[in-house]
Amino acid sequence: MRYFCLFVFVFIGSVLFAQGNQPWASHFSYTNIQDMAQSNSRMYAAAESAIFSKSTTTNEIKTLTSVDGLKPETITAIHYSSTYNRTLVGSSNGLLIVVNGDNSILNKVDIIEETTVQPSRKGINNIDEYNGIAYISCDFGIAVFNLETLEFGDTYFLGPNGSEISVVQTAVHNGYLYAATAENGIRRGLLSNPNLNDYTQWMQEYGGSWTGISAFGNQLFATDSSASLVRLENGGTFNLAFMGSAATDIREANGYLVVTSASRILVYGENVIQVLQLNGLPNEDVVFTCATVVSGQIFIGTQEDGVIQSALNNIAVRENITPQGPLYSNIFSLEFAPNGLWAVYGSYNFFLTPDLSRKGISRLTQEGWESIPYEDVFGAQSLSDIAVNPSNPSDVYVSSYHNGLLRLEGLEPVILYNETNSPLQNQQVVVPTYYDLRVNSLAFDSSGGLWMTNDQTDKPLVVFRNGNWSSYSFEDVTSNPKSDRYQRMAIDKNGTKWIPSINNGLIGFNETVGNKFMVLKGESVNMPSDYVRCVAVDNNNRLWIGTSSGLRVLPGVDRFLTEDILSVNEIIIEEDGLAQELLFEQILTDIEVDGSNNKWIATAGAGAFLVSPDGQRTIFHFTSSNSPLPSNTVNDIEINQASGEVFFATDRGMVSYKGTATEAADDLNNVYVYPNPVRPGFEGDVKISGLIDNANIKITDIEGNLVHETTSEGGTVLWDTRAFGRYKVASGVYMIFIASDDGTKTKVKKVMIIR
Repeated sequence: MRYFCLFVFVFIGSVLFAQGNQPWASHFSYTNIQDMAQSNSRMYAAAESAIFSKSTTTNEIKTLTSVDGLKPETITAIHYSSTYNRTLVGSSNGLLIVVNGDNSILNKVDIIEETTVQPSRKGINNIDEYNGIAYISCDFGIAVFNLETLEFGDTYFLGPNGSEISVVQTAVHNGYLYAATAENGIRRGLLSNPNLNDYTQWMQEYGGSWTGISAFGNQLFATDSSASLVRLENGGTFNLAFMGSAATDIREANGYLVVTSASRILVYGENVIQVLQLNGLPNEDVVFTCATVVSGQIFIGTQEDGVIQSALNNIAVRENITPQGPLYSNIFSLEFAPNGLWAVYGSYNFFLTPDLSRKGISRLTQEGWESIPYEDVFGAQSLSDIAVNPSNPSDVYVSSYHNGLLRLEGLEPVILYNETNSPLQNQQVVVPTYYDLRVNSLAFDSSGGLWMTNDQTDKPLVVFRNGNWSSYSFEDVTSNPKSDRYQRMAIDKNGTKWIPSINNGLIGFNETVGNKFMVLKGESVNMPSDYVRCVAVDNNNRLWIGTSSGLRVLPGVDRFLTEDILSVNEIIIEEDGLAQELLFEQILTDIEVDGSNNKWIATAGAGAFLVSPDGQRTIFHFTSSNSPLPSNTVNDIEINQASGEVFFATDRGMVSYKGTATEAADDLNNVYVYPNPVRPGFEGDVKISGLIDNANIKITDIEGNLVHETTSEGGTVLWDTRAFGRYKVASGVYMIFIASDDGTKTKVKKVMIIR
C-alpha cells in the first residue's frame, strides 16, 4: 500500500497577506497547478483555488487563500509585475484579482460585467505585461489593463468582422502585439496604433491552431496544436522541437525560454541553446502543466503533485515544495473522528448521478495532511461518504457510489465489498450488463452495526455487523424503490434510522420494534418536498430535516416508537416585522449540531447558517461575500466537538471557523478559563470550557457582587466581561462559581481582568 503526505521544506504557519487574530483557517489543495509566475527571486504557483510562492533567497513559502480575500471561481492565469509589485490572478469567470504589495486585494469585475460577451467566453487564459500594460488573453479577445491606475482600457475583438475568438496568449515583438488564438491563427497589431480596438487594424500573420506564444532574445516563438515548438520569422515558421503532445505553457523566465507539455519540458538559454530536456521524471508518474526558472532553479508545476523544485544543472536532486493540503480542494464529504478529519471527493449531482471520479482519500491530523492515492483504493470510484467505527477508530469505511464499500485499517485499504463477497447489489434499473453498485449513507449504530444504503435495488437498506450482513426491502412502504436514491442517514438514541430519499421523502426504520417503517412525505405531513437531502438529531431529540425546498423539524424522535402517523413543523421567525419561514425554499445539503445545540446548516447556494437551538435566532450567516467561504455551495459541514472548530467543505475549497461551542464533559475536573489574565486591549470573550451540560455559572467580583449568570448548553460558555451585558467590569479578580443542576458537582475558578 502506498500513501503519502505533502510537505514543504520550510513551511511558514502564517499565510501570505494574513489577517491578524481572525478565527478562520484555510485547508486548500495546492496539487493541481494551473499556472506559474516569477520574479528574479521568487516563484509563484497557482492551484485551482489558492496560490503559494517560494523565495529562492530565504526559502520562505507563503500561501494565499480565501482567508486572505482570494476568491476566484477557478484560477486560470497568474502574473507577477516586478515594476509595480503586484500579482494579477485571472479566473475562469473573468474575475481579475489584484494583490497589491501592501497585502491588500482588489477584485476587478469589469470582464464579468461586460454585457456584450457571453458568460461562457469570459475566461482569462493568460496575462502578459509590457510597458505598464497587462494584455489579458480571454476567450473573447484581449482586455487591456493599466497596472499603474488599476483600470481597464480598450477591449480588442480580433475575429472576422470583429467577432469573439479565443486568444490563448499574447507577446510583444518588434513593436507589434501578437495574439495566438486557438482556431484563428496568429494575428498582430501595431502597438503604436491608437485604434487597435478596430478589428481591421489586426492582420493574420500565421494560420492554424496555436497553444502559446512568447518573445525571447529578440525572437518570437510559438507552440501549435500539433505539438510543435517553432520560431516565427517573416511570416514563416521554423521547427525547433516536437513536444510529444500539445504544449500547455511557453514563457520567458529570467533569461530562459521554458516550454512545457504534459510529458516534456524544454529549457533554452542564451542564443536559443537547449540547456535542459525533461521527458518525464525518473521514477515519478507526473503530468506536467507548466514550469519556470528562478535563480538557476527550475520549478515544475504538475497536475497532481504540486510543484517540484530542482537545480537546472542537477535535475537528479529534486524536492517537492508543495504546502500541506488535501488531495483536491473540491471536498464532497467529511467525517471527524478521534484519529483526524477524513475527506473524500467523489461527488454526485442533484439527481445522485455519480461523477465516476477517480480520486483518493485524505485525512487531517495534528501533524498535518496525509492521503491515500486513487491507485490504492482497489479501483473504487466516486467515494462519497465515510464512517469511522466509534469503538475502534482504525476501522474505517468509505462508500463508493459506483463500486461498493471500501474498508480501511488505519490508512491501509484492505478490502472492497461488492456483489462478489457481500449481499450488496448492482443497481437494477438499467441494462443488466452495466455495472453500477451504489453504496452511500454510512452510519454506525450504538451496538457497532454499520448501516448503509444500496441505491436502486430491491433491498436498499443494509447493515454489516460482526462480519454478518442483513438487508431490508422498502417495497411495501415506498413507491418504486428500485429507482430511488438516498442521502446520508442519521440514527437516533432509539436506534431508528432516518433515511433521506430523493423520491419518497424521509423514511424511518427500526428493526427492534418489529421492523417498523414510516414514510414522511407530501403535504399531509407538512413536508415541503419529497426530496430530502439531510437529517440531524439534536440534543433535545428533535429531528431536523433538510429538503430541496426548505427546513422542517420533527418535535420528538421517540414518537416514532408509539405513533403511526407523524407530521413535521416549519420554523417561523420574525424578520423585518414579518413572519417568515426559516430557510424558505432553500436547498439544504447538511445539518450539524454543535455542543451548545446550535444548528450549522449548509446550503447549495446561500452559504452556511448558524441558528440557535430552537432556530428562532440566526447567529451567523456566512457567505463568500462576508466571510472566507470560497463559495456559497457548501457540500458538507463537520465539527470538532472537543475544540468547537467547524469545517466547511465547498466546491472550491475548505475553510474552518474556530467556534466556541464544545461538547459537554462528564465532570468538572477539566474546567479552564481563557484568556487569563485578560490584558488591556483584548476585545473578545472570556471562554469557560470543560463544563458539563446545564451547569449554572455565576461570576462575582471579589466582594461577592454578582456581575454575570448563565447556564451552559454543552461544554463552553462565553462572557463578554460586561456586568449583565451593560458595561465592562473594572480591573480586578473575578470569581467563577460553577455547579451542576442538582448541586452535586461544583467548581470555583478565578479570572483576572486588567483594563
